[in-house]
Parts: sequence; C-alpha cells; structure tokens
Amino acid sequence: MSDTFLELLRIHFGYSEFHGFQHQVIQHLANGRHALIVAPTGSGKSLCFQIPALATHDATALTVVLSPLIALMKDQVDALRKRNIDATCIHSLLPSGARQTRYEELEGGKYRLLYVTPERFRKASFLQSIRNRHVQLLAVDEAHCVSEWGHDFRPDYSRLREIREHLGNPTTLFLTATATSDVRQDIVSQMGLDGSEVTLFSEGIDRPNLSLDVTNVWDEDEKIEHIARLIRDWQGNGSGIVYVTLIKTLERMSEALLQLGISHNTYHGSLSANERRRMQEDFMNGNSPVVLATGAFGMGIDKEDIRFVIHAETPASIEAYYQEVGRAGRDGQPSQCVWLYDQQDLMTQMQFISWRNPDVDFFVRTHQFLTDQNEKCRSFGLDWLNERLQRVSRHDHRLDTALGLMDRHGVVAGARPPDCFQVLSPLPDALTDQNRVAEKLRRDQTRLYALVEYANTPADERQTFLRNYFA
Repeated sequence: MSDTFLELLRIHFGYSEFHGFQHQVIQHLANGRHALIVAPTGSGKSLCFQIPALATHDATALTVVLSPLIALMKDQVDALRKRNIDATCIHSLLPSGARQTRYEELEGGKYRLLYVTPERFRKASFLQSIRNRHVQLLAVDEAHCVSEWGHDFRPDYSRLREIREHLGNPTTLFLTATATSDVRQDIVSQMGLDGSEVTLFSEGIDRPNLSLDVTNVWDEDEKIEHIARLIRDWQGNGSGIVYVTLIKTLERMSEALLQLGISHNTYHGSLSANERRRMQEDFMNGNSPVVLATGAFGMGIDKEDIRFVIHAETPASIEAYYQEVGRAGRDGQPSQCVWLYDQQDLMTQMQFISWRNPDVDFFVRTHQFLTDQNEKCRSFGLDWLNERLQRVSRHDHRLDTALGLMDRHGVVAGARPPDCFQVLSPLPDALTDQNRVAEKLRRDQTRLYALVEYANTPADERQTFLRNYFA
C-alpha cells in the first residue's frame, strides 16, 4: 500500500516523497486508527486525509472533511479540482439548484472528498444524500474549535460526537496548528473517545526562519510610522499582512497609509462576500501584495512568499498570534513578524473576553425573555432583545455568545433568527453552574496574561516560550 500512496502523491500533487509525519499518519489511518495532528500552518496536514481518500477502491467510500469557514472550504476544493481530484463542498452560499444537484450527485456515488461545515448536518436533505455512502474517514479541520477551552470555540463543533455517530463512527483525524495540552485532551473527550484510542502526531512549533519581534509603542501615530517603514523595507520582495483587531481602527490606519502613498487592500467582515473574495484574489496573484485585515483573513491561504506579518493591535491569544504569524515564510525563507505592543490594547481584548463569557444571570435573563416575551422577541428582533438585556453598548456581543451556547445545549432551535426564538428546554447545569462559568472566564483571562508574558520575553527566548506554551 505504501507504493500506492507514493504513486498517488506523485500523480496528483507532483511530489516524489512524503514530508515529516505524512506517510506515518496515512498508514496509521489506513489501519483504521484515529489520529490528532498538531503541526504549523503550511506543513502539509491536509495530504494526510487527501491521499487515503484517493487510495480506496470502494465506489461508495467518502471522506468527509468538517471545516469552520465556507471560504476556507471553497479554496481547498478549488485547489483539489485543479488537480483533477473528485471533491466538492456544500454550503449555504450555493444557489438552491446547485446545492440540490450536489445532493443528487452525492447520493449517486460521486465525489471522493466532501467538505462541509458542521451546521450542514442539521439539514434533512443533506442527511438523505449521504445515507448510502460509506464514510471511511472523518477529518476535522481546525479541530481546536471543538474545545470550549480553546481560543476559537464554535458551538456547532460541539456536535461532532453526534455527527460522527451519524456517520457510523468512522476513523477520525483531527488537525490543528494550535492546541495546548488541555485543548488536545478536550478535543478527544468531546468526541467520546478515550485518549488511548487517538495517537498524537506533533511536528513541534518551531519556525526558525521567522524573526519574532515585539516593539513597544505609545499611540496609533507611532504604529503607523512602524507599519509604513516595514512595508517600504519589504516592498518588491514579497507580500505581507497587517492584522488589526477593530474595523474602525483598520479604517483609520488604512486612510493614514494611503496619505503616505502606501498602496494596500483592506479585508474585514463588513465587506460583502464578493469584495472579500476579490481582495483575497488580488493578494494571492500579487496585484495587491499588502493587506490590512482582521483576524479572519489568511485562514487556508497557501501563499509561500508572505515576507512579513504585523500585528498592529494585541492579538486575541497566543494561539491566534501563532496561527497568524505562521502564515509567513512558508517557503522557508527569512520572514519578519512584528507585534506593535501598546498596553492600552489590552483593554480591547479584556472587553472581548467579557463578551465571550456571559455570567449566569445573563443566561437566565435571556432565557426568561425568550420564554415570557417570545412574541415581542420575534416581532422586534435581536436588537430589541439586546437593548433590554444590557444598556451599556449596542456593540456588546454577549447575546450572540449566549444564543450560540444555548443552541449548543439544545435550549433553542438555532443560534440565529428565527430559530433562536424557539425555546426547546430549560437552561442546563452547564450554563447555570457558577463555578463552571467562572472557570471558563479564568482560562480566557489566563491566555491574555500569557500574551503579556510573551511580550516581555527576550527576543532570543520567544521560540522557547511558544514551545513551552504548546507543550
């Protein structure tokens, strides 16, 4: 079988040999054993499920890849189809006719690889389309999203145990670039598996070609000066990303850079899907080598010549920071990663932590409004509900978090209107247990403190700090 794997690698991907752990993981999965891969962005994790998907002789066999983002899925499928690999993705942005066609093709035995978000398993029509397919492998991309203790927890990822059972409990591969020991254990337990059933493959987190710099700054003007100088230093020698946390800050910085004559694109969630797609394509083909972006940009991008990554504001966590700097220097060439550290930025992240961690009283009041004033909630919508739950800021996102977690625990029918207004059950202990809720808040605060520690770590010790953090 090893010769078959190598031949598929050569035919479809143009490589003559596997890299690092790839062959070992592929053989491990072929033997029907579960695996968890922790390895840097760009290390070739996806090949570990793509090759097994191509190696099967079972005409009904299907490899299902769960991914958190539609754009990420589409990019990966487009790349596979260019290699003549029978892959597809099904998501909410497809026209209904195209979606129905793919359902019928799936049911008829087409496709070796299927990319979907966990939310797709809520749809009866989708479940019907795969009922007769033999799912030989389930690949969970960005697996840290499974863990409530992770830096990027997504409520629908908590349904993976149920999804896996629906698929017949296939061999499962978890893939992530960022997972601490606690998160790795939680990923396995959330899936109902025992730690002894899942083998860890870790390539380590060292990226010796990246210089990890932290520069103390005092205000936004000083940040603009540093950003402008770094962009000019690298101009003509590759591309770069400047990460900004807040859209309003991004827009101010963009205007300041334009006034300095520095051309760039901007990328954030307020842009339309078509605008975001165009920005990403311009970046990939080199038409606009510099992008000012919020954290969503870059996930799944396979671009080798990113020579610099600048964090203009404090990132959300060490995990987010490492994932974002990991997009630089994929070709192994020297690349610069600079965090412009202003202690005032910590206040923004503390606010985000507050929004991600509603207290028990907030859950209780949300449930009461949805139950006692359901007709008004449906009539006036979430903005009306949010105003009654809190009057501090219209940008307070605790309601989004609360509804997502209530959906995860089956309290409401969905996280968004109109489903979120349908109350299915009382609040579970997980959302009313003061100690559990407080522990989640404490962990998030600890992650923020780790960023402060990292910022104060001498430059020659930062790789060691990251290695110990993810140990």
